Amino acid sequence: MSIWEYANPKKFMETSALVLPWVTGLALVCVVAGLIWGFFLTPEDYKQGSTVKIIYLHVPAAMMAINAWIMMLVASLIWLIRRHHVSALAARAAAPVGLTFTLIALATGAIWGQPMWGTWWAWDPRLTSFLILALFYLGYIALWEAVENPDTAADLTGVLCLVGSVFAVLSRYAVNFWNQGLHQGASLSMDRQENVSNVYWLPLVVCIAGFVLMFVALVLIRTRTEIRLRRLKALMARERLA
Repeated sequence: MSIWEYANPKKFMETSALVLPWVTGLALVCVVAGLIWGFFLTPEDYKQGSTVKIIYLHVPAAMMAINAWIMMLVASLIWLIRRHHVSALAARAAAPVGLTFTLIALATGAIWGQPMWGTWWAWDPRLTSFLILALFYLGYIALWEAVENPDTAADLTGVLCLVGSVFAVLSRYAVNFWNQGLHQGASLSMDRQENVSNVYWLPLVVCIAGFVLMFVALVLIRTRTEIRLRRLKALMARERLA
């Protein structure tokens, strides 16, 4: 069995209908358990106090904001190379979800930054690249809506996704590129000495798992909706010709 079988809308709808309830249920369990564990069952940090608990929203949202764009990039490349409509629709479906995660990351970052840095916003490299990434999300969504022909829209948004990927990478690695930034280093790292304490790390991992599953569930739901809308438009076009 080839993975490309799932590029068939009928096959995708059948498989996603089976997977979606499980992914949604697991996402709900992980998000609720992780947030309750993190916000109510972990101690205050000796430096940051209760403000440290914003990581249970900020870190997963920031990670998914970047990874959502990467997923859109992969789906767009599949469309541009192999012309599979489901991949184009999946990329379109992921954009509003990724934008929402980006806005959550920016908002929670500002809430954390005010007491830590003394300001709601600073033109830090990572913050600036994240803001630009949010603008790319908005431009991507607007371009889909502005172009009437869906294949042309998929082509143009695919190119835009390639360009925006530069800022997705900068958002992830800006702290490494520019050491003078205010933003702290990674909360999760292969270097165990850079990780947060286990008392915060374990619930954070649960929250991240929940956000990943929530992203998958939302993209599946929206992709299924996009396929149904595409079918509806095709039926309406046939009726006008009949």
